[in-house]
Amino acid sequence: MTVMSLSKALNEGMRKAMEDDPKVLIMGEDVGKLGGVFRVTDGLQKDFGEDRVIDTPLAESGIIGTAIGLALRGYRPVCEIQFDGFVFPAADQIITQLAKMPMRSLGAIKLPVVVRIPCGGGIGAVEHHSESPEAYFTHTAGLRVVACSNPADAYSMIQQAIRSDDPVIFFEPKRRYWEKADVDTADTGWWTPMDKGLVVRPGTDLTLLTHGPMVKTCLEAAQAAEEEGRSLEVIDLRSLNPLDQPLVMDSVRKTGRAVVVHEAPVNNGFGAELAARITERCFYHLESPVLRAGGFSTPYPPSKLEEHYLPDLDRVLDAVDRAFAY
Repeated sequence: MTVMSLSKALNEGMRKAMEDDPKVLIMGEDVGKLGGVFRVTDGLQKDFGEDRVIDTPLAESGIIGTAIGLALRGYRPVCEIQFDGFVFPAADQIITQLAKMPMRSLGAIKLPVVVRIPCGGGIGAVEHHSESPEAYFTHTAGLRVVACSNPADAYSMIQQAIRSDDPVIFFEPKRRYWEKADVDTADTGWWTPMDKGLVVRPGTDLTLLTHGPMVKTCLEAAQAAEEEGRSLEVIDLRSLNPLDQPLVMDSVRKTGRAVVVHEAPVNNGFGAELAARITERCFYHLESPVLRAGGFSTPYPPSKLEEHYLPDLDRVLDAVDRAFAY
C-alpha cells in the first residue's frame, strides 16, 4: 500500500497505462511542461517525451477532434479539459462525432478516447471553473460516463478507462485532488470494474446515492445520522452511464427510502433520471418518495457564495429528515 493523493493516483495510473501501451497519449492545455493546472500530469512529458504528452493550443474542440483522428489511427488519446466549464466548446465533437461514430459504423470503428474533466466546486474559482456537466453526457448515447471519488478508485478507474474501446467521459472531483488514502499499486485483483458501483457504508434505513465530490459529504451525513439512531447506506455510483442498476435497486428495496445527492442543480439533473428509474422498479418497496439534494437552479455563483450554493451536510440531512417524515 502507498499513501497518495487523488491527483497523484491519477498521475500514477496514467503513467502505468503509458508504460504498458505505447499507443497511449496525453494531450491538453498545459499538460506537458507545466504538468497541468492541478499538476495531475506532472513529470509525464519529461519521462515520455513531447510526442506522447502533448501541449495543445487553447482550443477544446480541436483537442477532441484531433483525438478522434488519432483514435482512428490506432492510438488511445487521454484528453484533459482544463476546467469543467471549458468542455462546452468541445461539445460538438463529443456529441456529434465521438459518441456517434462507432454506432454509425456498426461497431467497425473503435474510438478509445478518454476525456478527463475536473468537475465541481469548492476551490474558490472564478466563473466557468466550477461546473457539474454530467447530465449533458449521461444523456448522450454512446458515451461511458464515470466519476472517481477517492485515490484508490482514481488509480484503477483511469487505467480501465484508457483500456476501454469505448469513449469515456472521466469526471474528477477537483476539491478532492489533495485528499490522501492508501492505494495498492501492486495488485490489480482488488479492482472493481469501472461500470460497477460500491456500497461504501452499509445501512438499513435509507439509501444515499451519490458520486464524485459528494461521496465524502454523504459519508459524513451517515455518520451524523447514526448518532440519531438512523442507519444510512451510502452508495458511490462511480459509473453514471451505464448505471449499476442491480446495486441501486437491491439497496433501495432493502431500505425503502432513497435520497440522491449531487453538486449539479437539482432541476433536470442526473438525480431526476435516477429517481425515475427507482420509482419504476421499486415502487412497492418505497416508504417515501425518492428525494434529491443538490445545487440550486442558478448559474454557479461567485466564489464567496459557493458555500451557500453547494449541497452540504445540513442539506443532505434535511432531505433525509424529509424522507423519514412520510
